[in-house]
Amino acid sequence: MLSTLEVITTVVVGLMVGVEFSVAFVMNPIFNALPEDSNQQAHSHGGRMLGAVMPVWYIGSLVLVAVWAIAGWHHEGTGLVVTAAGLLILSVIMSILLLVPINNQGKTWTPENRPADWKEQMNRWNRYHYVRVAVIIAAFTLLVAALV
Repeated sequence: MLSTLEVITTVVVGLMVGVEFSVAFVMNPIFNALPEDSNQQAHSHGGRMLGAVMPVWYIGSLVLVAVWAIAGWHHEGTGLVVTAAGLLILSVIMSILLLVPINNQGKTWTPENRPADWKEQMNRWNRYHYVRVAVIIAAFTLLVAALV
């Protein structure tokens, strides 16, 4: 049973990392190559779509990792799992304090109502997102290491 939990957790976290990596290094460069109005509209739509899904994914991943840590407390690699949980907690805190406030504003923007500094706000979101991606990649790496 623990092995199944470990694999499911690793896959769920790995998919989340893949989506967030793709946002940072694939989707945002594509969006940024679009004409200005299309660029901003693509970011707003992405913010609405992923903003609805990612909180569940982040919290669900954290819960799975916590259950793994508790269920496998006396098994080898538990320290790695606990550290991964700590990193996922950090990513949730970062999301709530830094990224969500910008995303909540950005997802309502249209070419008619966006603020003059919308590009600066999106660049700030991107910088925070790069750090968050590094944090969740580290967490995922620890989970994979705990499997072997």
